[in-house]
Amino acid sequence: MGPPPHILIVDDHAQIRESVARFLEKNGMRTTVARDAVEMDAKLATGHFDLLVLDVMMPGEDGLSVCRRLAPEGDLPIIMLTALGEETDRIVGLEIGADDYLAKPFNPRELLARIKSVLRRSNRDEPVAGSLAGRKVSFAHWILDTDRQVLIDESTTETPLTTSEFKLLAVLLERARMVLSRDQLLDLTAGRTAGPMDRTIDNQISRLRRKIEPDVLRPSVIKTVRNGGYCLAADVEDAP
Repeated sequence: MGPPPHILIVDDHAQIRESVARFLEKNGMRTTVARDAVEMDAKLATGHFDLLVLDVMMPGEDGLSVCRRLAPEGDLPIIMLTALGEETDRIVGLEIGADDYLAKPFNPRELLARIKSVLRRSNRDEPVAGSLAGRKVSFAHWILDTDRQVLIDESTTETPLTTSEFKLLAVLLERARMVLSRDQLLDLTAGRTAGPMDRTIDNQISRLRRKIEPDVLRPSVIKTVRNGGYCLAADVEDAP
């Protein structure tokens, strides 16, 4: 059985987003909440989500604008929450890429059913390399061939990566120079939360460093940030 689906709930009404989150968690899903588009963007930048529950009427950037911005990327199903009777919002939402809609007030059981239905329709394997799939990228003194999951050094010597090492490196490369906590890295690579004393990410970082660092005792490519996590401290470019 795979990891539980991770749902991002975006609504400016605290009672709605918290009650929906509790209900979904009781039914075997993981949830993260955001009160507006700004907070949502921050969550999306550092986490992996399987579906977005998005309120239309929010202060700042509204739900329709968010949907119009995210839908072209095509990798995050969206269910819109609309005011009762706002048929125009529902039609526009579907036209610009929302996968489904639900009018407020709604029964949480109906939202759960719609989430499961959308997830079934959109259940497809994502490339392990994420946005780097099919590319060769250069960083530090390495080239990563994402199709073959190998590192190539300046002398063209190849170093194969395990699947877990490759996933972790791809996540770091996609977010170069961004500090990511252990919990964020575990979420992005394995779709789960860390348990007490969970050293999964630390162990994977250690193995990866042995393959890519010039000096494992003084890592310069993957840096440890005290009280923060890890950061890939290199520029990432498409390899020639």
